[in-house]
Amino acid sequence: MKLARHDHMVTIRLLGPPTIERDGEPVRPPRGRKAWALLAYLLLAERAPSRKHLAELFFAEADDPLGAVRWTLAELRRALTLPGAFQGDPVAAALGAGVVVDALWATGADAIAGPAGEAGGELLEGVQLPSCLEFESWLLVARHRVSAAVEARLRQEAVTLLAAGDADQAIGYASRAVAHNPLDEGNHELLVRCLAVSGDQAAALRQVEVCADLLRRELGMDPSPALREAATAGPGSAMASPLGGRAAAVSQLDAGRAAIAAGAVDAGMQCLRRAVTEAAHCRDDALRARALATLGGALVHAVRGRDNEGAVVLEEAIQLAGRAGDRATAVTAHRELGFVEVQAGRRRTADAWLAKAQAIAETDAELAAIFGVRGMNASDAGDYPAAFGHLGESVERAAACGDHRQRAWSLSLLARAYLLRGERGEAARAVGASLELVHEQRWLAFLPWPQSLRAELDLDAGDVDGAADGLAHAWALACQLGDPCWEGMAARGLGRLHAARADAPGATQWLGEASRRCSRVPDRYQWVHGYVLDAAIGAALDQDQPDRARPLLDALAALAARCDMRELVVRAHLHRARLGDPTARASARLLAAGVDNPALHDLLT
Repeated sequence: MKLARHDHMVTIRLLGPPTIERDGEPVRPPRGRKAWALLAYLLLAERAPSRKHLAELFFAEADDPLGAVRWTLAELRRALTLPGAFQGDPVAAALGAGVVVDALWATGADAIAGPAGEAGGELLEGVQLPSCLEFESWLLVARHRVSAAVEARLRQEAVTLLAAGDADQAIGYASRAVAHNPLDEGNHELLVRCLAVSGDQAAALRQVEVCADLLRRELGMDPSPALREAATAGPGSAMASPLGGRAAAVSQLDAGRAAIAAGAVDAGMQCLRRAVTEAAHCRDDALRARALATLGGALVHAVRGRDNEGAVVLEEAIQLAGRAGDRATAVTAHRELGFVEVQAGRRRTADAWLAKAQAIAETDAELAAIFGVRGMNASDAGDYPAAFGHLGESVERAAACGDHRQRAWSLSLLARAYLLRGERGEAARAVGASLELVHEQRWLAFLPWPQSLRAELDLDAGDVDGAADGLAHAWALACQLGDPCWEGMAARGLGRLHAARADAPGATQWLGEASRRCSRVPDRYQWVHGYVLDAAIGAALDQDQPDRARPLLDALAALAARCDMRELVVRAHLHRARLGDPTARASARLLAAGVDNPALHDLLT
């Protein structure tokens, strides 16, 4: 049924205490304490629910559960003045034109404005249904997801404004991101950078101290060097060069690329910063865009803890590339911004950047890289059909254009997806092909990742000695490279190795080391952090140490929900079931409905 267009604007506010407004004025809310819960579920569920499912979820104790569903849906139509809404079975949630939902706006692709931009409260604040425990589990996860989406939108707006040179406006959004999640060092770093670029260095330095004090008091940790360095940002900062002209800019750009490829990161970064400055001096927008995109990529990949600075630089590269008509640079910068968001677990903003990159990409090399990152994002989220599609496309296009490193990278992610699904034969073939290419290319900076995956397969197959050799090499190389992600993966494997050898203290020590290593920078790869926590919880429960497992489980549940890592959300509930929570397994089944993973569903039976 088509919904009639409204002459009035209806706003549904689900963030904070729920309300409905018509043309900015509040209207009488729906009756029944479960109406708000049902409305939020209909609007935010991944797929349209059946009436039977709604009856079981909300009204299982009613004399006529389906009748209670019908009455509540009718009450929602009345409150919204939408007589054609919420019809059919499954129940359609489309509301038509003239209706705005703040939670949907926060998670959409539009520019932040209106209700999403003003949102400050949690989803369905004050709404509790203790008699509907499965819904309560769903709501807890949904609150984390929506909160993370709002935070991501605030950050994105701040970065966009900062890259456009409007630091004063950016400060407001960065400040709200800090207020939204004050324990995220990256939010503070972004605010410090905005303040410094605006010219208020005193305020930037004060914010550095505020953040440092907060992190020490609440988390017992010191901030990364990137926080204090952000206070030195500003026009021309750290980019002075004695050279001049376009030729100097090109020379510095080439030298920077070569230095970073050779592993001389610090020297390479200095060259790239000089290239940006020289390109600005000679007013060559296309060259400056290329230099900025290269610098941004280096900050994202070669220097850990610099993703925030890299994002600002990449945004500026996009704006300059647009003015110069430089399509290839725009593709690169969009893709790199997507990669930043994938690592941070900001799924929707990652998809938005990658979709823009794909829309303007033309070559196999460009598309191979984009599909690789899209596959990574889908796999992290537990969307395996999409992951296999994207990664398969990436491998094919990388082979067609001879990009052997991209092919190795995407094959390793295919191997990870197969491994997580328990499809070990396919995983072994994919990781074997990845390792062969890595060795051919002498790509030592990437080697610890596929080595750790291979070792995990060896452990599952009972080849403890083979796993030990691979993990020892992966750990040593990861530490030499100083990469937190590789260190975390290798240490996780070593923890599992010690558990396989019945060395419980060794397993505990290595899994604790894995957690510390993979989370030691603010721009950590969140999936690896969650994967490590999952293993640590399992080991603690296997050792009958529930008190050690519980705080780890709380951390995993919050992280997985905020970063939309659905499979890890389900695994967190399965851990709760092992701890004796009588409703956790049923909640896990509800949350696993959209995850196509046979190995996971075997655990639910």
